[in-house]
Amino acid sequence: HPWVESFGCTRAYRELRARIRDFYRRNHPLTAEARARWNLNPGNGSVSRLCCEPRVALAALNEMLAPYTSGARLTVLYHHKAVSAEMDRGSVKAVTVRSLLSGDEIVLTAPFFIDATELGDLLPLTGTEYVTGFESQAETGEPHAPSEAQPQNMQAFTCCFAVDHVAGEDHTVEKPREYGFWRAYVPALRPAWTGPLLNWTYSHPITLEPRTRAFDPTRGPQGDGGFWSYRRIADRGNFVEGTYPGDICLVNWPHNDYWLGNLCEVSAEEAARHIGRAKQLSLSLLYWMQTEAPRPDGGQGWPGLRLRRDVVGTEDGLAKYPYIREARRIRAEFTVLEQHVGTDARMELTGKGREEVQAEAFFDSVGVGSYRIDLHPSSGGDNYIDISSLPFQIPMGCLIPRGVTNLLAGAKNIGVTHITNGCYRLHPVEWNAGEAAGALAAFCLRRKALPTQARNTPELLRDFQREIERQGIETAWPRVTPR
Repeated sequence: HPWVESFGCTRAYRELRARIRDFYRRNHPLTAEARARWNLNPGNGSVSRLCCEPRVALAALNEMLAPYTSGARLTVLYHHKAVSAEMDRGSVKAVTVRSLLSGDEIVLTAPFFIDATELGDLLPLTGTEYVTGFESQAETGEPHAPSEAQPQNMQAFTCCFAVDHVAGEDHTVEKPREYGFWRAYVPALRPAWTGPLLNWTYSHPITLEPRTRAFDPTRGPQGDGGFWSYRRIADRGNFVEGTYPGDICLVNWPHNDYWLGNLCEVSAEEAARHIGRAKQLSLSLLYWMQTEAPRPDGGQGWPGLRLRRDVVGTEDGLAKYPYIREARRIRAEFTVLEQHVGTDARMELTGKGREEVQAEAFFDSVGVGSYRIDLHPSSGGDNYIDISSLPFQIPMGCLIPRGVTNLLAGAKNIGVTHITNGCYRLHPVEWNAGEAAGALAAFCLRRKALPTQARNTPELLRDFQREIERQGIETAWPRVTPR
């Protein structure tokens, strides 16, 4: 959001951003102009005020964890997945995780557990009540909800990849086996898509009218590369000449959103099949760009586009994990609805005008966020649903599942709906939810309380909110405008 450099996220999240910028200043030959820029954006991507290479963000995260891993107070198990849980009268006693490399299993025991997985993996394992897909209007009362629930209707996921462009060289990948399918594929969405998916014309997320965007990896420093600069993570103009052979662009576009199947509430085999097809879609997009995509000069294809396997750290050049927009969501002590944060819904509910209406104020706020309600095309055949929202709070109640005493949600699995997930799924909000969940678990340990007690006992709630505010978690917004 436009205020992220000053307010509207946690102090720790802002520290991450500062560490990313500092990493470039310490380790990369920046131009004098770029080095002096306090809000350095290494990629100058148009989508965000901070676009960077994944390995730099990872290095910054590891720096933040270093005192705890070095001091043996934190153990990070890489390549592990939760496979079972032991319950006792509504409490999680243990979670078993399995190494995806060796197959060995480890039993984890703790007084509290936080599910911060991409898909809400602990919810079915622990028998925690949860919801998937699109809730009905009868259940939520949301203006944009359907008349009947659609539990299998979930937002697209994306297998991202990184490319640069080396003029005069041919880096064309092998023709993907599903290229014929994706080259001819016309999305069957409601309202209708604009034509073939592999096309520079797509549905405008807000108006759904056809929108054609440029693509030019050879653009000059002052030019608009359209899709090329949209999610660019390294702008060669920020660095001393010769440091980068060209810009690096991360491809997470409408063209490689995959909505022909879901990753949750399906078998492992079916999920793997959908990931495989999503990878074929992304590789088909790359092959199309290299061989057939129309160029501004009237030609076809950019064979100099080079798949940067090193940037994402994989052999196939696709990100290690899909970008997930929508997970299983807990049936929470409190669920955030469109009526709490949607601009038009709030205006209708309160009778206030656009310039004075505000999001619902939550007594148990443990954070803040701001983003439009941005739903990507879905497996149920919906086109974009993109509507204005108000800067909002994160209620503690949406972190606490019903019926399980010592489990907290800390990611996209919090108590939101299919609709409000569209504004609560963004990085600063997801970070805030996880940070608040961790702080709540620690607070409950010290005060010998359950999360429900921390929420519903006024004295405990006041103490916790004061504590997280001292920690740098903002719980309220100044007066700002709708998104």
